[in-house]
Amino acid sequence: MKIEELDDVDTDRESEDVYAVKQKQLQVVRVDGAKRVLVGAGARILFYPTLLYNVFRNKIQSEFRWWDEVDQFLLLGAVPFPKDVRRLKQLGVGGVITLNEPFETLVSTSLYHAHGIDHLVIPTRDYLFAPSISDISRAVDFIHRNASCGRTTYVHCKAGRGRSTTIVLCYLVKHKQMSPADALEYVRSRRPRVLLAPKQWKAVVEYSRRRQAATTHSPSADAVMITKADLEGYHSTVDDITGKELVLVPRMVRASPMMARLSCLFASLKVSGVSGPVSGRLPEARAC
Repeated sequence: MKIEELDDVDTDRESEDVYAVKQKQLQVVRVDGAKRVLVGAGARILFYPTLLYNVFRNKIQSEFRWWDEVDQFLLLGAVPFPKDVRRLKQLGVGGVITLNEPFETLVSTSLYHAHGIDHLVIPTRDYLFAPSISDISRAVDFIHRNASCGRTTYVHCKAGRGRSTTIVLCYLVKHKQMSPADALEYVRSRRPRVLLAPKQWKAVVEYSRRRQAATTHSPSADAVMITKADLEGYHSTVDDITGKELVLVPRMVRASPMMARLSCLFASLKVSGVSGPVSGRLPEARAC
């Protein structure tokens, strides 16, 4: 009887702990939701005054450029006006990434399409917020796809300082093998007024961390897989291999097809422990 009562007490305490945790989570959600609403209201109120301020500075200060070239096929800048679309096209822009919310967007997707420019829209609240990791990945792939075709991508938010810089930094992390800190230093050398909010910097660091983790746990792209079927026809101890065991062998230097086949042959002999002569024709080296 005593044991049962003690168990009941423990259960009640666990229930209270779970309830307390859920209450704290709800409070956090409420605070974040309230902050998002307040920041959203402030962003709407401040959008046109700050936009006019940026336009004014752009007119009187030559170093206050509307956009800057970060890489051969990458521009980072402020929200474009409809009159800018033709100029962007002349600069070789084939894609635009918009980080603005709808009330901040001044150019429609249809106008971009009319000039042969692809348009990726990732609405992100201004000042304190960052795009999600999945949205960052979409944007980075979009930039890389365009660059592979020789097309420039223009990445922008309202002022070209925070939200758009987050995307550009992640692109440099993935495709230029930069650390977040090095990428930020480089972008600041191209566009000195970039400034990230804590959540935006945290998103860049998290994106880099996930990239490193994925690289660590995935096999190298310069590896070939050799199965039992690939080793058939050699004087070896292949029969001792049970099933179709996969073996990763570093890919040799890319050369002519014959050299590639020989590379696979030597790697196969090494894996199977063969040191004797090989008779017969070379089998097809499918892995190469």
